[in-house]
Amino acid sequence: MASAQLRKNYYANICPNVESIVRGAVTQKFRQTFVTVPATIRLFFHDCFVQGCDASVIIASSGGNTAEKDHPDNLSLAGDGFDTVIKAKAAVDAVPGCRNKVSCADILAMATRDVIALAGGPSYAVELGRLDGLSSTAASVNGKLPQPTFNLNQLNSLFGANGLSQNDMIALSAAHTVGFSHCSKFSSRIFPTVDPTLNQTYAKELQTMCPKNVDPRIAINMDPNTPRQFDNVYYKNLIQGKGLFTSDQVLFTDARSKPIVNAWATNATAFNEAFINAITKLGRVGVKTGKNGNIRRNCGAFN
Repeated sequence: MASAQLRKNYYANICPNVESIVRGAVTQKFRQTFVTVPATIRLFFHDCFVQGCDASVIIASSGGNTAEKDHPDNLSLAGDGFDTVIKAKAAVDAVPGCRNKVSCADILAMATRDVIALAGGPSYAVELGRLDGLSSTAASVNGKLPQPTFNLNQLNSLFGANGLSQNDMIALSAAHTVGFSHCSKFSSRIFPTVDPTLNQTYAKELQTMCPKNVDPRIAINMDPNTPRQFDNVYYKNLIQGKGLFTSDQVLFTDARSKPIVNAWATNATAFNEAFINAITKLGRVGVKTGKNGNIRRNCGAFN
């Protein structure tokens, strides 16, 4: 892997206060809207799974190029995630010694760590030293992102392609402890018949919130119990049949992953450790170095 040069104090002699600068900008954005949390985490995940953690998902389409962000799977990425990175980048560049010294890819990795902590999740030191990618195409997204209908084999195969184990996948799925989904992403589980793995009471609530011809903009919390808290309640929900997506509930219904769901539902410390390990590994995927990347002046455009 190209992660060899990632290290926790990468900017110590380049822009020593970068982490506190980014955290300040992210905290300000968080105070404006909670959507900052799920939007930033999801942006990081969608970035890393397509051509690695290189901020290629932030590039805007231009000229004849349709960028990653305009692929159908990325159209639902909330604008607040992009805005968080852009605001943090502006804050870093406002410090004379730091201007154009910190990559957008690293800013996204730091911002992800910060929103998780702001929502009550585990704190961790983030590895840094990524460069920004030099290409971003919608075509490169095809088949790279997990779908809400995926079963365990499909999830394991996609995560495995990124060097992530089944345990890493189960841990990272818990990002669904925050955030929301549009009705269309799970409507097949409640109409025309209710998915038998879905809690029947919960199914009725979902049918009420997401009737057949619902406004496509309506969004439903992924975690019906603590939607603004980054916690292990995600796993407790799965045990009760309250996983919103098939790809969530399958973690409990499949005997291969069920023991871990049970373990992390009752042990927040074990979950936090597994999550930190998994998101650190995610941050090493497809890292760009040397001539394979650069530091973008504007996160949304190539230099």
